[in-house]
Amino acid sequence: MKKLIAITLLASLATLCFAQDDGWISLFNGKDLDGWEIKTKAASEHWKVKDGVIDCSPSTHPKGDKHLWNTKSFKDFKLHIEWRIKSKKGIYEVPVVLPDGSYKKDANGKKITNPQPGADSGIYLRGSSKAQVNIWCWPIGSGEFYGYRNKQDDPKTRAAVTPKVNADNAVGEWNTFEITLVGDIVTVILNGKTVIEKAQLLGIPAEGPIALQHHGGYIPEKKRWGGASSLVQFRNIKIKPIE
Repeated sequence: MKKLIAITLLASLATLCFAQDDGWISLFNGKDLDGWEIKTKAASEHWKVKDGVIDCSPSTHPKGDKHLWNTKSFKDFKLHIEWRIKSKKGIYEVPVVLPDGSYKKDANGKKITNPQPGADSGIYLRGSSKAQVNIWCWPIGSGEFYGYRNKQDDPKTRAAVTPKVNADNAVGEWNTFEITLVGDIVTVILNGKTVIEKAQLLGIPAEGPIALQHHGGYIPEKKRWGGASSLVQFRNIKIKPIE
C-alpha cells in the first residue's frame, strides 16, 4: 500500500511539474461550456458540446451578438485551437483574392466572384472582431484577417494579412491553428504551414478575450441557409500567455 501511495504521489508531482513547465492553459474541458458565455439568448441553443467538441448548429439566424466568448482576458499569447467545417450550405459570392490581398476585377473594374456553397466562422483575438482569424471555404484559404485586408489601401499591410498559401484540409476534416500574438504582431500557422507571418494589426486592443464567431445560419423567412453559415466545430483549445 505504501509503495502504491508513493507511486501515485510521484505521478501526481510529475504531472504538476509538467503543467507548470509547459505553461499551457486549457480553455475547453471537453465536457461543457464552463468558462464561456453567449450574450444573446436566441443563440444559446446554437452552441453545445457534442462528443467532446464545441459544436455550432445555427438552425436560425438571430440578431445581435451570437458569438461564443471566453470569460478570461489575455494580452500576449500563443493559441492552439483545432476546428473543422462540418458542411457547406447556401450560396455565397466568393471573390477572387490575389496574392497581394487585392481583388481580381474584370475589364470594367467590377470584382469577379464565383457563386458557391460556403461556411464561415473565425476566432476573435483580444475581443476584436476586426482582428479575426478567418475560417471559411474561400480559395485564398483560412487564416487571413479580412477586417484588415478588405478595403486596405496600404499594399504592405494588405499583403501581410493575406494567406501565403491555402493550407486548409478538406471540409469535414480537422484543422489546427497555432496563433502567436505579441503586441500588435501576429503569426498564424495552419496545419504546420505558415500562412500569416509577423503581420501588424494596427489598433488591436492591448488585452481582451478569445471568441468563436457565429457568422450566421439558416434563414427561416427565406427558407434557406446563408452561404456564410457557421457550421463549425472546435476542440483542444489551449493558450500559453507570453510574459
